[in-house]
Amino acid sequence: MSRSPYRIGTSGWSYPHWRGAFYPRDLARARWFAFYAGHFDTVEVNATFYRRFRPETYRHWRDKAPSGFRYVFKVPRLISHRKRLRDCQDLIAEFSGSAALTGDRFGLALLQLPPGLHQDLHRLETALRAFGDPRRVAVEFRHPSWLSADTRRLLERLGSPFVAADSPQGRALDWLTGDYGYIRLHGRSRWYDYDYAPAEIEEIAALAEGMVARGARAVYVFFNNDTAGYAPGNALALNMRLRGGSLEP
Repeated sequence: MSRSPYRIGTSGWSYPHWRGAFYPRDLARARWFAFYAGHFDTVEVNATFYRRFRPETYRHWRDKAPSGFRYVFKVPRLISHRKRLRDCQDLIAEFSGSAALTGDRFGLALLQLPPGLHQDLHRLETALRAFGDPRRVAVEFRHPSWLSADTRRLLERLGSPFVAADSPQGRALDWLTGDYGYIRLHGRSRWYDYDYAPAEIEEIAALAEGMVARGARAVYVFFNNDTAGYAPGNALALNMRLRGGSLEP
């Protein structure tokens, strides 16, 4: 039996306020990741957005993840927000080399563009090609000027996944631009502090199923609504809906 095409997880796992809401109150923090990986087979590592990590850290992440688990590493803000994709080929190569240290536990890189960066297709294409394999770089746009047919055609040509973002700014667009679908859920009426209702979980499931029906090898779905433990609760509900709660192939 083939592995499920759905990879469902959360944006990070080390949140103290998840104790009691997701992690058992008596579970040592050192065991949180193992507990998380027993329920989900992927995670977004947002910490890589904020700072560099030593090669040993990436190797540690590789070694502690179970077989079949996949990391998504967020591209450093030095590349996306400070340099705004300009003159950063060396930084991209360094980041890509670090991510590669996780071996087959590496899933995708997440390139989130800043809200103030308007559409610049040449700049984006140059940056995506610098990663070596644009098909493994999912792009989340924050400025509406990017949401055009030209952007979609560029992503399709490179095979880079489009991040369908659900947020107070609007519902997720149903674009599939590469082998991987990518859905990122920030909350609807409030950023990060929002509990998706059962009917909304059903909408997300239908979106993911539609991507698979159109040929996606896998669909990554991440809940970024970490407040009050909403993210793991919503992810578990979606996992039950799409996969029957099982992580087995």
